[in-house]
Amino acid sequence: MAGEDGAVSRFAFGMTPPLSAAQKEAASSAIITTLQARRSALPEGGPFDTVAAAVLDANSRTAEAELRAARLRAVAASKNWLPRIGPSISLTSLSEVVANLIVEQVLFDHGRLKAEREFAKHDVEVAAVGLADDTNARVFTALSLYLDVAEGRERATLDARTLKDMAHFEWVMQERVRGGVSDRSDLSILSQKLGEIRASQSEAQEAASAALAELNAMSSVPLNDVSGLSPVHMDAADARALSVLRAEAEKDRSVAEAKVSRAGLLPGVSASGSLGDTNDGAINVGGDLLGFGTGASLRAIEMEKDAAARRVAQAEEDASRRLSRLAQRTAALERQVGEAKALTAQAKQNLDLFQEQYEAGQRQVTDVVGVYETFAARETRSVALKFELAKSQLEIARLLGLLADGSAI
Repeated sequence: MAGEDGAVSRFAFGMTPPLSAAQKEAASSAIITTLQARRSALPEGGPFDTVAAAVLDANSRTAEAELRAARLRAVAASKNWLPRIGPSISLTSLSEVVANLIVEQVLFDHGRLKAEREFAKHDVEVAAVGLADDTNARVFTALSLYLDVAEGRERATLDARTLKDMAHFEWVMQERVRGGVSDRSDLSILSQKLGEIRASQSEAQEAASAALAELNAMSSVPLNDVSGLSPVHMDAADARALSVLRAEAEKDRSVAEAKVSRAGLLPGVSASGSLGDTNDGAINVGGDLLGFGTGASLRAIEMEKDAAARRVAQAEEDASRRLSRLAQRTAALERQVGEAKALTAQAKQNLDLFQEQYEAGQRQVTDVVGVYETFAARETRSVALKFELAKSQLEIARLLGLLADGSAI
């Protein structure tokens, strides 16, 4: 078969390469296909991506073991339509041992075996969503710790600069007190402010050290030298929350389980035969005995299907509410970050003006100290809002399962 350029396709005439087991599994499952198609919202090579890669390398991946077990159960269930074979050894009344090979084949079971295969398939989907959720939760925990480290370091740096500047003001005040120009109470108040700044700096350093120690405990390599923030690029409209995907997978599994239960209440037909010392065959009609409550049991099973569908609707509502709340909070934080930057710049202009007036003898030291405190508070607030915004964006990405590539998971 020739293409437009005259080349012959090597996949023509039935030569398409066979799909792997994982590809077949993904092709038959919309949920697994959706999970595999997701791409990380963390820029490749950035600090967030570096942290994520390090903590995933050290991940014990308990959920992965559960997924493998579910896949093995699905493989076993995929062969449940084949005949079952087993030995039968008995002792007769004449003290003779009779050995036979029993073969049984289900002929009609009201869809029980098919439902068992569906249950196993959807059990794999539930495990796959669990693995994605577990992986994203781990990355989010690590990135939250990293943000705590970065914020603590930045706060400590600001406090160090503030401490240096305020120490200069303290020296000026000491000279003024020594010369009898200023009152000793002003110097006492300024010394107290210096003590508060030192305490704030120590608190920030200790918080950063504690968060870094916990982060390194999760990581395969030390992350002491990682610094900076990464932009988080994502489109919430293109991804559904992992909680909704889990609810859908559990709904399908519950429906399949209900089908199995329903088939178990109805009689089925199977053929069996024995080979060995005695050869015979039979057609068997089996199943649970029908009772006066069988009808109610069947209706209860049907109601379970409706309950499963309602759980999906509830999961969608909960996810939508939470994502809407986070989106509004993120938008508000973006606005507050911009306002904080503007207020910090304005506070810096006021500080520069007061310092010029102080040097010209128009302002007292206490006036400059008060304006400097306002400027330092604005800077601290701006830093806090910046990291709060980053954490809010990461939380949205975690709910959507966008903190790691689905194909890599």
